[in-house]
This record gives sequence, structure tokens and C-alpha cells, in this order.
Amino acid sequence: MVPFVRLSHTSQMPQNPIDDGTKSLYLIYLCDNRVIKERNLIRHIRRLAGFSMSRAVVRGIGDDCAILRLSAGSELLVTTDLCLENVHFRQAWHPAPAVGHRCLTRGLSDIAAMGGEPLACFLSLGLPEDLPQSWVNGFLRGLLKLAKKFNVQLAGGDISAAHQITADIIVTGQVPAGKAVLRSGARPGDRIYVTGSLGGSAAVLKQLYAGKTVKPTRSSAHFYPTPRLEAGTWLRKRGLATAMIDLSDGLSVDLTHICDESRVSAVITAHNLPLGKGADLELALHGGEDYELLFTAPKRTQVPRQIAGTRITEIGEIQNRTNYSTAIHILGENGKVRPLAQRGWEHFSKQR
Repeated sequence: MVPFVRLSHTSQMPQNPIDDGTKSLYLIYLCDNRVIKERNLIRHIRRLAGFSMSRAVVRGIGDDCAILRLSAGSELLVTTDLCLENVHFRQAWHPAPAVGHRCLTRGLSDIAAMGGEPLACFLSLGLPEDLPQSWVNGFLRGLLKLAKKFNVQLAGGDISAAHQITADIIVTGQVPAGKAVLRSGARPGDRIYVTGSLGGSAAVLKQLYAGKTVKPTRSSAHFYPTPRLEAGTWLRKRGLATAMIDLSDGLSVDLTHICDESRVSAVITAHNLPLGKGADLELALHGGEDYELLFTAPKRTQVPRQIAGTRITEIGEIQNRTNYSTAIHILGENGKVRPLAQRGWEHFSKQR
């Protein structure tokens, strides 16, 4: 496919345009200044989407709506995430395949946190007029490679011109009726666990902010995080988790969500936190973008040290909530317990 240079509204309309003379969105080829319709890019995306198929998609790209078929006795899971240039990624730091991978990971991680099975995704893209086709191809390659790994089909979406790269993704999944793991099930006495390690993604981001060059390797927890779908499904099937959430905004923020929904408090033990590569305690507590699972389980439950090949670490305990100004306390290395403030990611704040 010949590279396109920009998406724009153009007054140089072809003969007999689709929309009866009104301005439409077109792709401009710089090589010969030839105008083609938006549907050519859609055809390209449709071809790429065919590399990852899901048995749940009866009809995908090509009609006004996709048609999905759930397994008998299942309920539909739907999650949506917005990925904005210079908010969630920077072109100077993040290669296009990593941006696509991270974009889908956000939704898949939400499905994992409910104990669900992902089915299909829907992608809406806003693209600047000077963005090279190679960037779009790289983004799609990263997204669809991850989609194929988990049998998720790109089943639809939309395209528009935009001042900066904008990716809005919807991910659908399914879970047996009444079996989704919610945030509201934690009870006093439950133990708190996390998968994997914490703070590794934030450690890389800290280096990038410091002006250091970081190679975006496939093993990097920041550039190519792993959604813990197998672990989430394993926990749901065995009924071990009383509450669960994915760690996208930082432990201090996401554990507070469980405490608020369950009307409990929590105490975590500092020296038990599994630190990721290059991370310290502060990054593990507040860094975000780990996409690990945080879950609670009854005290007498035997939680294995590994689930689906992923390390499991007990980090604290759920308690009765008596102070609604502070949901979480932390037991420090000095043996003293102190309130833990929420300092993870929050939009509309000036922390970053």
C-alpha cells in the first residue's frame, strides 16, 4: 500500500462523491496527489484484522454493526479505554507497535480483572494529517499481534482526522452468569495478593522523563505489558478471589477502589511488595501501568505461589473500616503503621 500523508477534509472533490457533494474524509497520497476515499484505509484494516479471529464474532467489519454470539449461560463484559498522544504515550518514547500493544492491554486487563474471557475489540482512531502510514501500520501490528495471542477479533471501529493521535478502544468479553469477580466482595480478614511485580513500568517512565534512552524490548513491562487473563480466569473458575481489580493507576489508587466498593479498609506490608526491575517502594505503591491483578481471598484459602506461570505474592490484609478519610495503611520497614495517601495516576491533576 502506498504511504498516505494525511487525513483531511478537502475541497478538491472527486466526481460523484458518495455524500452528494458534502465534504467527506479522504486520504491524500503525496506521491501523485491522488484523492481516495476513507474506505480504502478501512479495507486495509479489515485485511489486517482477518489475522485474528474469534468464534464469538458472527459478523465483524463490513456491516453497520458487529454481531457477537455469547456462549450459553454467559453474560457480556464491556470495557472502554481512551489512549491519547502526550497523555498515555509519546511518539519520541514509544514506538508505534508498543502503543498498539499497550492500547489493547488496557482493555484486556479489565476483562482479566473480572475473571472473563475476551471476545472482540472495536477501535476508533483519530489521526493527525501529517502522520505517516508506517506509524498506523506499526500501531495495528502491535495491537493485532496481542489480539491474536488471546483470540480477540477486531470487529469494527471508526476513523477520523484529529489534531493528535487518539485511540478509543472497546473490548468485549464473557463470563458465566453471576460469576464475574467484582470489586465489592472483599471482607474483613481476607488476605490481599498481587500477580507479578510492581513498579517496573513506572521505573522505565521515570528514566524517560529524565531524558534517558530506553530500548523498547518485548520483555519490558512498560512497553509490552502482559494482561493476566489466564490468572484471572483461573481465580474465577476456582472461586478463590472475593474481589479483584487490575493495577493500572497504581496500588494506592486501585486498592482504594476495592476498599470503597467493599466498604472495608486495608493494611499492606511494605517489605512484602514484589518490586519490579528498577523499582523502589514509592514506584511500587504509586507508579501505575503495571497491569497486574490485585485480588483478595479468605484467610484460610490456600492460594498457590504461582498461577498460570505467574508469581503470586501476599501483601496485606483487609480490615473493618472505621476511618473513612483513609482507606489504606502501610506497615513500614520500621514496624510502624501509617496512613497511605493515594498518589497514583489521576487525570486532571498536575502531578505529571
